[in-house]
Amino acid sequence: MTRKIALITGGSRGLGRASALAVARRGIDVILTYRSQREEAEAVVAEIVEMGANAVALPLDASDSSQFAPFAAEVRRWLREVGKRDTFDFLVNNAGTGLHKSIVETTEDEFDFLVRLHLKGPFFLTQTLLPSIADGGRILNVSSGLARFTLPNASAYAMMKGGIEVFSRYLAKELGARGIRANTIAPGAIATDFNGGTVRDNQAVHQMVANNIALGRVGEADDIGGVVAALLSDETGWINGQRVEASGGMIL
Repeated sequence: MTRKIALITGGSRGLGRASALAVARRGIDVILTYRSQREEAEAVVAEIVEMGANAVALPLDASDSSQFAPFAAEVRRWLREVGKRDTFDFLVNNAGTGLHKSIVETTEDEFDFLVRLHLKGPFFLTQTLLPSIADGGRILNVSSGLARFTLPNASAYAMMKGGIEVFSRYLAKELGARGIRANTIAPGAIATDFNGGTVRDNQAVHQMVANNIALGRVGEADDIGGVVAALLSDETGWINGQRVEASGGMIL
């Protein structure tokens, strides 16, 4: 039986790491990317291999579209040599970073970087990889609860995530003939090192977030990893073109 394969960008830490481990627990092989944290990425690979799945960590700066063609060639090489096939099944566009600044303070360079990383990157990486995505596969784009609710100093980042949600709907429409489903997962505030680990490490922020979540606690990376794995499963195949928020009920 052919093993399914997931490609997860930004898989060395945080939500990407949790997602890679969650899908591997379901017997799915994993290609994960990292920008600079090679050792952390290789540690995730080692954990996946211990589970009995195949895995590889490949370098990729998701904000630099000039890297996409050679990256795709490396993916195809790994698929042939290790996966023993020409395609993979699941693409999770997760790589990203935040920006905690007011509209007045945000610079044009910072805004342009967010565009490259959160909009241009997923668009053209997906375009480049589409020939290698199997018919009947899945694309899952990572957004944010901030595209629904509003908190201070997140306007530029939230705008990017709003755009990625629109992109998911268009992917679902245009790729439906190939049986490829495309959805968005929108995490709420999670206790990771994202944005300098503010939600995790700043007790005042941590408590404020917990007070605004119906379940009464801040989310953990594994809360999101499990949802990612579920959205890639056969059981959720009739969910398509949708935004699925995983926030514990934040700011309802």
